[in-house]
Amino acid sequence: MKKLSVVLAVRNEEKNIGRCLDSIKDIADEIVVVDEYSTDKTVEIAKEHGAKVFLEPHHNIFHITKQGALEKATGEWILQLDADEVVTPELAKEIELVIRNQKLVVNGKKELFERHQKLIEQRDGPIGKMTGEVAGYFIPRRNVFLGKPLIHAGVYPDGVIRLVKKGKAHFPQKSVHEQIQLDGEVAWLSGDILHYDSPTFERYLSRLNRYTDLQREEFKQKKLPKNISVLLFYSFVKPKLVFLNLYILHKGFLDGMRGFVWSLFSSFHFPIAYFKYWQDNNK
Repeated sequence: MKKLSVVLAVRNEEKNIGRCLDSIKDIADEIVVVDEYSTDKTVEIAKEHGAKVFLEPHHNIFHITKQGALEKATGEWILQLDADEVVTPELAKEIELVIRNQKLVVNGKKELFERHQKLIEQRDGPIGKMTGEVAGYFIPRRNVFLGKPLIHAGVYPDGVIRLVKKGKAHFPQKSVHEQIQLDGEVAWLSGDILHYDSPTFERYLSRLNRYTDLQREEFKQKKLPKNISVLLFYSFVKPKLVFLNLYILHKGFLDGMRGFVWSLFSSFHFPIAYFKYWQDNNK
């Protein structure tokens, strides 16, 4: 039986997927790529790296495609990655320990990870179930923004559940921000994923546009009121709170200009999404 399957859901990722697959070539027993009919060389590059490639129509909720990738894996353990992510050598070593049932070494980040998990559970509800068996692992991410990883502004550790036991995990497929749900307990690995989310400002604006489109859809589902008080809240109050939280409370100023830009444009997320929602209602 294969020990580790690495799975990706992708669309037009020729600039990223090769770097991602190079980072896991020494630990993966199987690579599964589910492609939403890319028009670039994504599929060609994936096959060059030995991946099994499956085609899937595009879904606005990309986690539908990610769930399909999980289901196609045959390994005992599954590592789910995005094409713009890279597994660091430290993380690769930890993953090998997990799939070999060897003991992990707990490092000094434990308290940071516990605080971060509490914040996630406050937002999304309890994660995992008390079964006595670890079914999945959070992995911290270092997000590369304008050429360097952001350390502050509430960005790190940006924990995501990525290493899971086959048959013990699934995506709810409702939101872009959702975590994998587990039929079992969750733990943490300490090695990082490097996330080349926004290496350039142009890339950041492109992703901002996509994420605000998805946030607009959530507003539609919630049937958010369209009136002046809600408009003012999302135009002024919400952005101010987000900016102060990221730049001051979470010390984004320590990342210099990049911390300021990240905090500022993160504060624009909700007004942009609400303006799009308002426009749709008017149409």
